[in-house]
Amino acid sequence: MSEFWLISAPGDKENLQALERMNTVTSKSNLSYNTKFAIPDFKVGTLDSLVGLSDELGKLDIFAESLIKRMAQSVAEVMEDSKGKVQENLLANGGLKEKMKCLKIDLTSFVTHFEWDMAKYPAKQPLVGVVDTLAKQLAQIETDLKTRTAAYNTLKTNLENLQKKSTGNLFTRTLSDIVSKEDFVLDSEYLVTLLVIVPKSNYTQWQKTYESLSDMVVPRSTKLITEDSEGGLFTVTLFRKVIDDFKTKAKENKFTVREFYYDEKEIKREREELSRLLSDKKQQYQTSCVALKKGSSTFPDHKVKVTPLGHPDRPAAGQTDRERESEGEGEGPLLRWLKVNFSEAFIAWIHIKALRVFVESVLRYGLPVNFQAVLLQPHKKSSTKRLREVLNSVFRHLDQVAAASILDASVEIPGLQLNNQDYFPYVYFRIDLSLLD
Repeated sequence: MSEFWLISAPGDKENLQALERMNTVTSKSNLSYNTKFAIPDFKVGTLDSLVGLSDELGKLDIFAESLIKRMAQSVAEVMEDSKGKVQENLLANGGLKEKMKCLKIDLTSFVTHFEWDMAKYPAKQPLVGVVDTLAKQLAQIETDLKTRTAAYNTLKTNLENLQKKSTGNLFTRTLSDIVSKEDFVLDSEYLVTLLVIVPKSNYTQWQKTYESLSDMVVPRSTKLITEDSEGGLFTVTLFRKVIDDFKTKAKENKFTVREFYYDEKEIKREREELSRLLSDKKQQYQTSCVALKKGSSTFPDHKVKVTPLGHPDRPAAGQTDRERESEGEGEGPLLRWLKVNFSEAFIAWIHIKALRVFVESVLRYGLPVNFQAVLLQPHKKSSTKRLREVLNSVFRHLDQVAAASILDASVEIPGLQLNNQDYFPYVYFRIDLSLLD
């Protein structure tokens, strides 16, 4: 499953033992993979400020998730011809260790082996400052995303509109890709070539009558240029001064004169515009030609014994500089920007989750700061109900009212304006990596 549960419990002996029991039960019952989720010690400040931060982080969490989903969808749109490769382009840039900062890893590996980025978000600065940095970073990415996707969508719309002209019936579609210079009498002071749409059932009638529809029609000047399921496009040459009379007589006989005058410069311009738009759209995306090498590794936990979350694939530390340098070769500017900034936004989102756990744990369990965060990945969707029952049973002692309310929806939780389904005896946040659903 691509769903994770990020929980925390107090770090005292009793609750560490509760975590041990949880881990034993979930492991034996194959309910979830569990691993420690490391969160640094932050400057707490006042409880009032934490309450405000809790609300702000909740909103920022929603915004960040929405942003990365929009970016993931944008990647899918740009890679419309290679949709099967979208997921492999949604990566988290950054390392689990300093020497891996230049590598890219899949989203699951980043979450399960999360390390707080001290350089980008210093834990020594006040929490308000950390949250402000994250908020500004995400706001800037969203602003740039709107600008870039608007430009891409304009390009895409212009291309679609131009391509639509090449579809449809003979009454509406462009004729610039059908006719040629040789089909027309050009640069004549007296003669002009018209294009006439004739229903298929009237072909014979057209051939017999077109010369007599008006005076001054050039004999044997008609030629079938193209046809569709409904009719054909014929040329006819006549004197300019009888154009109006010919159109009237043609209409009476169910022949339609298509308004079109051959302009070589305009036709060339239209073809070049289509070619340019196709080229510009294609240049926004090209597949990366270097596949990341993958290996596996486990990260031991010295404080809380938890079952490692399998062996999530991640890039091998032995990847060469040449491979890393060629990683982005061949990629168009929009896809490259989306990949880089999706990574930045995703990493920021997981840091926000970590901050939410920290703030809620302090508010819930009090000072001094002492709690343990654990990441659970439910083994399968059908096991989530049982997993929740195990957690509620193990941590029931943390909040008897909340534990009771889970079983009895009529029980109110004093002081909370939450739906009881959103509140548990332990701190809980959900991380869903199904970004393209």
